[in-house]
Amino acid sequence: MPNVRLVSEPDLTGVVVLPVRPVAEPAEDGPAAELVEVGTALPAEVSAEATAFLAESEATGAAGTTAVLPRPSRTPGTLIFVGIGDADEAGWRAAGAAVTRALGKAPAATVLLPAGVTGDAVRGLAEGLHLGAYRFTVPAGFDEAGPEPAEIALAAGGDFAAELTTASVVAAATSLARDWTNTPSSVKSPAWLAGEMASAGGKPGLDGVGGRAEITVRDEAWLREQGFGGVLAVGGGSVNGPRLVEAAWSPEGATTHVVLVGKGITFDTGGISIKPVPFMKLMRKDMGGAAAVIMAVHAAAALRLPVRVTALAPLAENMVSGSAFRPGDVIRHYGGLTSETTNSDAEGRLVLADAMAYAVDRLAPDQLIDLATLTGAAAVALGKTMAALFSPDDALAKAIADAAEAAGERTWRMPLADEYADGLRSDIADLYSAPTAVGTISAALYLREFTGDLRDRWVHLDMSPPSWSDGVDGVLAKGATGWGVRTLVRYLTTLA
Repeated sequence: MPNVRLVSEPDLTGVVVLPVRPVAEPAEDGPAAELVEVGTALPAEVSAEATAFLAESEATGAAGTTAVLPRPSRTPGTLIFVGIGDADEAGWRAAGAAVTRALGKAPAATVLLPAGVTGDAVRGLAEGLHLGAYRFTVPAGFDEAGPEPAEIALAAGGDFAAELTTASVVAAATSLARDWTNTPSSVKSPAWLAGEMASAGGKPGLDGVGGRAEITVRDEAWLREQGFGGVLAVGGGSVNGPRLVEAAWSPEGATTHVVLVGKGITFDTGGISIKPVPFMKLMRKDMGGAAAVIMAVHAAAALRLPVRVTALAPLAENMVSGSAFRPGDVIRHYGGLTSETTNSDAEGRLVLADAMAYAVDRLAPDQLIDLATLTGAAAVALGKTMAALFSPDDALAKAIADAAEAAGERTWRMPLADEYADGLRSDIADLYSAPTAVGTISAALYLREFTGDLRDRWVHLDMSPPSWSDGVDGVLAKGATGWGVRTLVRYLTTLA
């Protein structure tokens, strides 16, 4: 991530970034974009050249668009014009990502901001600068040092230190969630991922800012002793045993306790109900929900949010072997409910069920939120850009949706249609885990059975569609998106 800092006396000798916006009523032959008045005085000849360039360029001022004007042997040496659109937080976030990419290998830049810039705009810009710089590669060793980060100075009047800290922490948490999700499953066993989750608080961007989350890792023996039948069944076909990671941030004086549960399948073959190869290739991403919830707790701790939050990440590898669970098996979950599973590729809900029942029984939360790359049907319904949101609580559903929108992630509320609940009734167990019809809704209805007295204070986010990006898009790089970290932290902030 770049080093982003505030400056009062900007350096105008190297790369200078100027915000532009669409012209409200452009003339037929006039420019489509215009300079935004910034709080730093530019030399008259630079300002005139910038205005002339915009008049001849195809710059539109739309959020996240850029135009570059090299000025060899002159000062500044390069001008980058970046569109901020409506100048809201989303527009500045898109601008930040575009600036990072436009910089290329340039070691430093100065961004000139309007004199009356808001804290939301600065936060959005900084998040975009950080997230737009994200890259994932698989070097010989995961601890090898990368290139030196760029130094980006923001010339803005006012004290925006808190906004920069928040942006840095959230971006670091999102980037680490992306790293874990992108990591090949040949490395990413449940034990490896549990170890990474336990040490995440010391990673750059999350160390030394505020508090530390308390991490507990439970092994296969503990899961067996406690009766986590779903996690054990799903992980039973692999030589890599399952784990349960619990991360907790418990500040003094907190009056609200939110428990987050995330699906953590480190690789999903589909088990005996094996997936076709094209659907299996990206199944390293099937632990994106677990990555998001654990990193949300680390971020809450780093920011010292005054809300108690606990994350549970049931981790397992769904493999094919002589010890794999079979279609038609009956599984006894934590708490005693049983599931008949006739599709071993519907494994995520089985591990979530255990963790959710444990949360209700042992952690006494005020709210229960689960995130999971759960169903391909969610993508059929909503495409690739938004998560399906389920909750019986209108106010809670709106609060999560609003947080997602503000954070630059999208949701769409789906119905918990009780008329489909009869499809969950098994002849030989309490529940049938995988009805063939209305896949996304029936999966949510199945999870609802494990919410206990949190039934009316529960949110389910099926984030399978937006967990992966097929290309560069705004703050997203190709690959894992870290979806959910920004939404959860934004939501937790509203409870402070």
